[in-house]
Amino acid sequence: QEQLVESGGGLAQPGGSLRLSCAASGFTLDDYAVGWFRQGPGMAREGLPCIVNNTTYYADAVKGRFTISRENRRNAVHLQMNNLQPEDTGIYYCAAQQGGASGYNHWGQGTQVTVSS
Repeated sequence: QEQLVESGGGLAQPGGSLRLSCAASGFTLDDYAVGWFRQGPGMAREGLPCIVNNTTYYADAVKGRFTISRENRRNAVHLQMNNLQPEDTGIYYCAAQQGGASGYNHWGQGTQVTVSS
């Protein structure tokens, strides 16, 4: 069964850090573009960073604070989040897109991130 599973969410204080992980099973994540998305309370889902092969792209809202990286030996992609702010609160999803596909083929179930003092 092909699936993505996120982990690492939780509660952080403003200015704090969290590291999210997206682990794939049933397929090789390195063959896919991978993106992280966030859905804040009452807000639409927004794209944050993504990694295509080994090239990274970042939304302005997280540039300089978040870092996306691959860990191929664990078939995973990580999202290091630093200097977290209350507006970073939301459910974080990872998604994988196979080359040539019109959209993301696989989505994780999401992990909650709450930034609050």
